[in-house]
Amino acid sequence: MKRVFFVSEKLHGAQGSVRFKWQKKQGNYLATSGTSRTVYVFDRRGDLKSEISLPGVCTGLDWDKDGDVLAVIQDKSGVVYLWDANTHRTSQLDSGLKDQLTFLTWSRIGPQLAIGSSKGNLLLYNHQTSRKVPVMGKHSKKITCGAWNAQNLLALGSEDRSVSVSSADGDTVNVAQLRAEPGSMQFSEMKTDEKSPHEENTVSAIVGKKTMFLLNINDPENPIELAFQSRYGNIVSYQWYGDGLLLIGFSNGFFIVISTHVKEIGQEMFQARNHKDTLSSTAISLTLQKAATCGDNSVKIHDLSELKEMYAIITVEDAQGQLDRMEWTDDGQLLTVSTRTGCVHTYLTKLPILGDASGTRLAYLTSLLEMTVSNNVDQEPSFRVELKVEPTFVCVGLYHLAVGMNNRAWFYLLGERGAELQSDKEYLGTVNKMMLNGEYAAVLYDNKLQLHMIEADPDAGDDRESRMFPDKGRGLQITCAALTSDFLLFGTESGSLHYFYIEDWQYVNEFRHVVAIRGVYPDAAGTRVIIIDDKSDGLVYNPVNDATLEIPNFSPSTLGILWENYPNDRTVFCAFDSEKLYTYALYRDTMTGPQCRLVGTSKLPFAHHPLMLYNGEVSCVTQSGKIVALTLSTHTFLCDPADLPLPERRTAFEQCLLLKRFREAWLFASAIDSSETWCDFAKAALHHLDIELAIRVYRRIGDVGMVWSLQGIQEVEDKNLLAGYVAMFSENFNLAQELFLSSTYPAAALEMRQDLLHWEQALQLATKLAPHEIPYISKQYAQQLEFTGDHSGALFHYEKAITKKPEDAEHDESCLGGVARMSIRNGDIRRGVGLALQTGNKQLQRDCAVLLENMKQLVEAAMLYEKSQSHDKAAALYIRTKNWVKVGELLENVTSPKIHAQYAKAKEADGKYRDAARAYEAAKDYDSVIRVNLDFLQNPDEAVRVVRETQSVDGAKMVARFFERLGDFSSAMQFLVLSKCGDEAFAMAQAHNQMEQYAEIVGDEASEDEYLAIAEYFVGDKRLFNAGRFFLKAGQHTKALHNFIHPTSSDDGRSIEMAIEAVGQAQNEQLTYQLIDYLMGETDGVPKDAKYLFRLYMALQQFREAARTAIIIAREDQNSGNYRQAHDVLFSMYAELKKNRIRIPREMEQNLMLLHSYILVKVHVKLGDHRMASRMLVRVANSISKFPSHVVPILTSTVVECQRAGLKNSAFSYAAMLMRPEYRQKIDAKYKKKIEQIVRKPDKTEEEEPATPCPFCSSPVPETKLYCSECKNNLPYCIFTGRHMVRQDWTQCPRCNFPALHSHYSRYAQTCDALCPMNGEPFSADELTLVGDPSSYLKEMTELSDD
Repeated sequence: MKRVFFVSEKLHGAQGSVRFKWQKKQGNYLATSGTSRTVYVFDRRGDLKSEISLPGVCTGLDWDKDGDVLAVIQDKSGVVYLWDANTHRTSQLDSGLKDQLTFLTWSRIGPQLAIGSSKGNLLLYNHQTSRKVPVMGKHSKKITCGAWNAQNLLALGSEDRSVSVSSADGDTVNVAQLRAEPGSMQFSEMKTDEKSPHEENTVSAIVGKKTMFLLNINDPENPIELAFQSRYGNIVSYQWYGDGLLLIGFSNGFFIVISTHVKEIGQEMFQARNHKDTLSSTAISLTLQKAATCGDNSVKIHDLSELKEMYAIITVEDAQGQLDRMEWTDDGQLLTVSTRTGCVHTYLTKLPILGDASGTRLAYLTSLLEMTVSNNVDQEPSFRVELKVEPTFVCVGLYHLAVGMNNRAWFYLLGERGAELQSDKEYLGTVNKMMLNGEYAAVLYDNKLQLHMIEADPDAGDDRESRMFPDKGRGLQITCAALTSDFLLFGTESGSLHYFYIEDWQYVNEFRHVVAIRGVYPDAAGTRVIIIDDKSDGLVYNPVNDATLEIPNFSPSTLGILWENYPNDRTVFCAFDSEKLYTYALYRDTMTGPQCRLVGTSKLPFAHHPLMLYNGEVSCVTQSGKIVALTLSTHTFLCDPADLPLPERRTAFEQCLLLKRFREAWLFASAIDSSETWCDFAKAALHHLDIELAIRVYRRIGDVGMVWSLQGIQEVEDKNLLAGYVAMFSENFNLAQELFLSSTYPAAALEMRQDLLHWEQALQLATKLAPHEIPYISKQYAQQLEFTGDHSGALFHYEKAITKKPEDAEHDESCLGGVARMSIRNGDIRRGVGLALQTGNKQLQRDCAVLLENMKQLVEAAMLYEKSQSHDKAAALYIRTKNWVKVGELLENVTSPKIHAQYAKAKEADGKYRDAARAYEAAKDYDSVIRVNLDFLQNPDEAVRVVRETQSVDGAKMVARFFERLGDFSSAMQFLVLSKCGDEAFAMAQAHNQMEQYAEIVGDEASEDEYLAIAEYFVGDKRLFNAGRFFLKAGQHTKALHNFIHPTSSDDGRSIEMAIEAVGQAQNEQLTYQLIDYLMGETDGVPKDAKYLFRLYMALQQFREAARTAIIIAREDQNSGNYRQAHDVLFSMYAELKKNRIRIPREMEQNLMLLHSYILVKVHVKLGDHRMASRMLVRVANSISKFPSHVVPILTSTVVECQRAGLKNSAFSYAAMLMRPEYRQKIDAKYKKKIEQIVRKPDKTEEEEPATPCPFCSSPVPETKLYCSECKNNLPYCIFTGRHMVRQDWTQCPRCNFPALHSHYSRYAQTCDALCPMNGEPFSADELTLVGDPSSYLKEMTELSDD
């Protein structure tokens, strides 16, 4: 709280307390008096206005009800001093009382002044009539206190311990005796249960400083006296307020609130200790709804609505704990506190709420004689402006500040460092409102409006200096006005709104409203104006086209309008009343045209006056002269979405959409990231015709269809056409039609209705927009009516759609078809059938036939089916009409088995069995075909054919019975098995000793039980091999093995093969050992061939054992000269080991390589490649000990081939070997002389073998050498040439997967009988591919090698 002024104790005297009183109503003057025998009158700023010298010390002073006269009494004479506030003159009134004057008080409603004396006498003085009425002996002792009530009754208290109530003429109404001296007398109303007229019926007083006395003048016999806790101390002051509530202050610092309602009398509603040591006075301002207590060195102020909260604390620094009394002005703006030392302090507790805004600049009253100008948005420094008067109105413009009171205004020029008084101006009436722009001021007074320049411009003409509105003779009563940079606007009592263009100095627009206009609030440019009329309705007016929009939910108590100053929200405004702020958004372009929508409401705190709106923040001036920024509840999105919980994000997102803050909406939609949110965003963008944003949102959603559709209308410039398309996409088709029709392309409405299949509306539109389209629309409408069942309507529109134009022949044919169908539907069958036949349209005939069939018109339906070549349907209907002749004619074209079956039954009944059999077969009733052929036609061959082709179970049974009757049991069993009658077939085989035939018929399709039965039969018949076979099929491996190795079983090797298969399937160690014992001869003393042991290991997948066995077998075959057989055994074993990724024994690899090299000799000799043949023979001859059966022939062939190939030295070496005694006699005679000659005449010339790179390390290695001495690796060999492989010429045989040299192998593959050299299977050159990188094969070879 700011101290306004201070009166020193030097004026009042340093001793004793100060009496003071504020002028009633206006509160412009404060009268004070101490012990200095002078009354001082100060104005609100603390300036001394007058002094009243007294002969004695002032004993009382008071202002009359209007604040015009101050009455003062003193202790030295009976004269009353009267000071006139208007003339500042003092007059004297002789009371006529000879004793000391001790008390005075003015009536609250009349001109009466009551004066009491020390002897209890009373004088009533009427200031208006100057009549004096003395009342002697009103009390027996000094009158000390008193009060008037609203009914002009006077209550007085005296030292005689009594209270009297008198009329305005001095007549005593009531007298009440008290137990002690009364003080601080007041009138008020004490609440009762009974309804009574509102009057101040209760006299209250402090009695003996301890109790409160309450006297109801309507019930004087029952006064009430209230006592309080002794810890509170003495009662020092009390105040009435509210609904019969009493605030009482006590000397020990406490104050309480009690109720005086009859049921609650004396009950404490609130209690607090406000001051530590002492409380000296209380005061209440009903205007402010505040209560104050003073004590110690401070004044504490509370809000009456919430006494627990401390509103303010004023510390009086020089009081020294001597605060005495307090009083508020009637308007609550000033609070005065006195001290016992004679000082008076006056504080500003409430400012007039004065302020104005121009753009983002604010001007507001911060003290009674001080304005503050600030612009926080533009970050301009604020400054203060000292005023000469206490203003009642204020206005700020671009460069000026205007303040004033009554009919006078002072203009200040605003600069960077402050404000400078420029001029002042008086007007012809009291100013109601003032407005400023950059150059002009507009002043509203007495229903007139004056526009004048703020600063005189010498270049401007006199006519532009000032102008009065309305013009003379127009008789308009101006009720409101507004001023923008370009326009002066004013509204009148007759409801007209006038636009005056300042630059051209003339009227440019006039709008007439139906009722008087109370307020106008234009935006910054003046292109949108909010009008408030006498009905308290709000409108948004567009002066460009005179269009108005009603503001929804407009508060009837609206006090003002604020337009948003934020650049992106110029279409947002805020209306406010005393309690709420209403945020509205004005949409200029939407799908439904311009709109005004209420976005939300915000609470406006008490005594806050809104001045300016910027980005959702309202700047309000308060009673304390401060600016408070309130964020509207509609702008919660002005924060980071991450800081809000999900429900509040959703609310903020919806606010963004309503305010068209789409950039912020995108951020919140991304934070929420739900499909519902994005869909709402897209709908909002469409509603506001923001097609580009809508495309962006739909693309974000992934709605390709909407993106394509919107891209198609993105370039549309006609707003109505664009809005129509948007309304159509939003499924608001009626609105879309209205918009299309008002656009430059009304045909879009027709196209939309056609696309939507709204044919009735389309026909109405086509009548005006496209008459040539009516036939085609009628046809489509007829089709829809036909579908929905409105056949008469469909017939009408089909007939209407026929054009009879040659170019529309296809259209007319379709319509005629519709007429035909609808004629049948409506009962005109002859016309419908005739039209169907006339058109020759098979589909139409078929459709009409369906309709006729449903209508039970079978003959006509069958005829149309036949005409449309629907032979099945026609035949079915002919059957229903028993027209077998027609059925027979159509039968060859009928595909329905059902119809053929019906026809077959009819023919069978007629005894025409061949026709019946053919019909049954066409009907796919094969059992009936078989039955007719067996029973009637005696044609079993045909029946057997049908059974074999159809696998019919029932038919097979019939054929089986037929053959059984003929004694052909084998055929009978075959068909019994086919008919799933296995038990009967088994019994037949058993009975007729046909089990082997039965077993052959059963094959692999029988069940385990059937196999077991067959096996048991063969056991009983001593045919153990067959028994073992079927035990094996039944999964009985033990029994199968037992029968296979039984001494009486077959001895041709088949039993052992089957035994190996049984053990391989069983994977049972016991059976394995049993079979091995048998093969080794442990069971019967006869060892079996080793090949069986090899096959057993293979069956058991024991590949290592199989490999060792294979090597043994191959060695035996090799020793005996069976080289191909040995080669095949080793190859098969090699392939199995490689397949199962088991290391391959080196011996097996070596033997396979030697055997394969020997086999390649014949291949190369046959191809004429003797050099390669000789190289392979040299490789074999180097290991000739592994070929003991053919040493001499192999060596002989080696000598011959080497000689042919030019390998002279090799030929000599092996010829010399043949000349050994053990070989010489075995040489073939035809080669003997030649070999002897080679030895006798040796020629040791021989070319060195060519070298090729090693596939591992690329070192040169002779072609046929299979070991690299550099990298110590065994080398893979080509299965065709026998040479080692080369990386750059690598392929793999598609049959054996062994490598081969691509160049050689592909040439070999092109021969007509190319067979794989490894396994003998044929292959083609197309299957060979060049391997770019054989590393995987080399790696696998290394891993599987057993070196």
